[in-house]
Amino acid sequence: MDWDVELDCLGLLCPLPVLKARKRLIGMAAGQVLRVLASDKMAAIDLPHFCAEAGHHYLGASDVDGGSAYLIQCG
Repeated sequence: MDWDVELDCLGLLCPLPVLKARKRLIGMAAGQVLRVLASDKMAAIDLPHFCAEAGHHYLGASDVDGGSAYLIQCG
């Protein structure tokens, strides 16, 4: 899947990946996709939870070098 914006949070610990994703999503248009790169294992729990609470759509995750890539569609 393609994405519109990529946010590199590799090496950052919880809650920074979620906080940075939240800040980036504020400036995005509805329907755009944010790709978050994160190495913190808690991001796999925190990002989907954040999406459910904030009205964004969690599109899934995949493995990348050094961590995981999470796709979020701005709600």
